[in-house]
Amino acid sequence: MKKTLKQYLPSIILAVILSLFIRTYVAEAMKVPTGSMIPTIEINDRLFVEKLMWMTKLEHSDIVVFHSPVEPKKYVKRLIGLPGDFVEIKDGVLYRNQELIEEPYIKDKMNYNYGPVTVPEDQYFFLGDNRNESFDSHLWPNPFVKKDKIIGKVWFEIPTHLFGE
Repeated sequence: MKKTLKQYLPSIILAVILSLFIRTYVAEAMKVPTGSMIPTIEINDRLFVEKLMWMTKLEHSDIVVFHSPVEPKKYVKRLIGLPGDFVEIKDGVLYRNQELIEEPYIKDKMNYNYGPVTVPEDQYFFLGDNRNESFDSHLWPNPFVKKDKIIGKVWFEIPTHLFGE
């Protein structure tokens, strides 16, 4: 037993250290607890989140995981406004920089108006795809998420039905 432990212990320690490093700085698997991104992401779907933000350029419509600015939780939402963007929701339609944005991924047309707002430097504006049910930028007292609160960009999703749930 002692010989076996001595033989495998360095490999086990290395595996644990690598696992912690990868989960903290490179990528992490997460389970989605809410329906704010339906129909794109369902409740209990698994996400693989790439965390190398220093190597990643965020773009409009990216799905991003971040620390909520209003409660101690992680959120997954769609990136709508980059720094400097002018965002407005009028008659249930999204306008960015005064241009109508086609959004085939949203569940239902928005039943509210919002803005206009300009996204500050080093901050972002997020909305869920289930717009009328999502607690997101349009409802927060400060509608923006600071750059340092971003955890990572969703790399891929594994639907719940593949787990038999």
